[in-house]
This record gives sequence, structure tokens and C-alpha cells, in this order.
Amino acid sequence: MAALRFLITGGSQGIGAALVEAASKAGHKVVFTGRNASAIEATARQTGAVGVRADVGVTDDNARTFDAAMQQMGGIDVLVNNAAHDYRAEIGSLDLAKMKALFETNVFGLVDITNRIVPQMKERKSGDIINIASTSGMKGAASATPYAASKWAVRGISQCWQAELRPHGIRVISICPSEVQTTFGGKTGRNNPNKLYAIDIAETIVAALNMPRRVLWPELAVFASNPF
Repeated sequence: MAALRFLITGGSQGIGAALVEAASKAGHKVVFTGRNASAIEATARQTGAVGVRADVGVTDDNARTFDAAMQQMGGIDVLVNNAAHDYRAEIGSLDLAKMKALFETNVFGLVDITNRIVPQMKERKSGDIINIASTSGMKGAASATPYAASKWAVRGISQCWQAELRPHGIRVISICPSEVQTTFGGKTGRNNPNKLYAIDIAETIVAALNMPRRVLWPELAVFASNPF
């Protein structure tokens, strides 16, 4: 695969950081975002990628991110919409303000940053958009109303963009990981060696990008083969 220009949101930890490292090692240019300054600095130092402190749920931050990526790389060949956060509560006790805040990042922020980037992909008639959804967007679970709803939305949005962008040579791929051993959602102590690791999802994304451009994987669920 020829050297590409990556913009990865939520790239300072977890799946995003694993992909920043994988793409950088493969010789690609990478700009990534994050909200934690120390995590951004650590990932940038380890990978040589350029980190931008930005919250994808904030419109002004997305404008800064786009400008930084264009300044650093001159264009964006691969957009990875990875930034997301979690909020769970059972119906009857849902905090709608927290659910709306989750959607600002997981859904509206994803749309906002992509809205800024697609025109230059259309102009080149080439590009890849990777949307990180979740198996939570394929099957509901108790207390998962906010998060699952946001990931169902990401899957639907991905299908709409596929219909719109395939005629322009732009691939849109929805990746649906099962549980990955990261600190997502504030979880710690996740040391089950049978569960997925962040690098597994990063390598899945790289494999999708490595397919000939005539090939599109519209959606891919990734499970651990035996997580028990």
C-alpha cells in the first residue's frame, strides 16, 4: 500500500492509539486527536505522529483538527472515526443530558468531522472512511440504550454514506468490534488473554484498507474466537 495520509479521531489510547502506531510504522503520515494532553504526548512521542488536543463533539475543535491535518499533510486519504465515549443507565433512570452529550461525540461529531473532509476526497475521487461502530450496535443489552443507540446510528449513517460516496471512488467501512481490552468506559483490570486486543482491531482496519480499491467491505463484526 502506497503511503497514505491518516486522520484518526480518539487516537491517544485504545484502538485509536494502536492504529496510529500501526499506520506510522507502515510509513503513513498520521494526525490524530485526543482529549488527554499526557496521553496525546505519549502517543506522539512513541509513534512520530502529530497529535491534536481536540474533542470531536465540539464544532470549533473539529475545524481546528481539519485545518491542522491539511497543514501537516496537505490532504486526508483515510479518515478513521474512532472517538467515542460510553454512558449506561436503565430506562426509567436515564439522564437525557448525558445521553445527548454522548450523541454529540459518537454521532454528531462523527458527522461534523466527516462533513469537512469529504469534499476534498470527492475532488480526488478517492478516499477511505472507517467508522468504528460496535457489536452493541447489532444487539441490544440491558442498560445500553444510549451507547447502543449511538452505534446503531453509526451503522445506519455508514450505509447512507456508502450509497452516496461509492460513485465518487470513496469507500466507507463500518467496523463493529466486540469487547476489546482497553480502558474504554473507565474499565480497568481487563486482563483476560482470550478477549480482543486493540491491535486486533487496528490490524483489521489495515487489512480492509489493503484490499484492492475495487473491493469494499461494507461492514465487519470482529469477535474473539473464544473469549471465555
